[in-house]
Amino acid sequence: MPDKIQTALVTGGANGFGATATRALHAAGYRVVIADIDQEAAGKLASELDLSGETAVTATLDVSRPEDFQLALDKIVARWGSAEVLVNNAARTEAKPVLEIDPHEFNAIMATNAGGVFAGCQTFGRHFKERGYGRIINMASLAGQNGGTATGAHYAASKGAILTLTKVFARDLAAFGVTCNAISPGPMDSPMVHNIVGDNLDGFLKNVPVGQLGDTAFVARMVTMLAGPDAAFVTGACWDVNGGLYMR
Repeated sequence: MPDKIQTALVTGGANGFGATATRALHAAGYRVVIADIDQEAAGKLASELDLSGETAVTATLDVSRPEDFQLALDKIVARWGSAEVLVNNAARTEAKPVLEIDPHEFNAIMATNAGGVFAGCQTFGRHFKERGYGRIINMASLAGQNGGTATGAHYAASKGAILTLTKVFARDLAAFGVTCNAISPGPMDSPMVHNIVGDNLDGFLKNVPVGQLGDTAFVARMVTMLAGPDAAFVTGACWDVNGGLYMR
């Protein structure tokens, strides 16, 4: 384990859960690189965390462009010498019935969500392997485990692919001090879930064994756990955070 302050890059780190994870990592003592296409939001978050710009910086990163990962990594190495943590969080979807999804749209969602995780794991995986240390954390979803359609079949398929990629990279990098794990959240107390559920929240919660929506702050704390030294013996795992909706 490095004996210095570590640097974590979070894709889609400027908004939503990405921002929650970024704040949690920064609070845990990591330098954070807020990698996002929304540079206005990224800049605001960086200033909120550290006005000096010493421990919170931004990087323009479109996860559908593999070269952006290398540019971001080069920026980190030039400034601090190395990166230690990658959180693949960025994703998108447009919820619609499976029979209405255009094939081009399906491919675009897969390229962003699954392709972005592949590019990030590959680019940072090479760096971590060379250094002999690294932590990769991929954000999956309950939809990728149970075939959920509320957020779109293309989204579910991409998240299922992320779970498989997590295992592949975990196997390939384990011997080099690099771990790769996934977190699979269920319904969180978030605008997206409230938009999907609408006025039927009480009815929806009857199907959730714990009877409530999840707290994104808890998922963010799980990110910091997997990023740290206590998770050295954990790799290739999927951490379910779904209130009991999917048990295995």
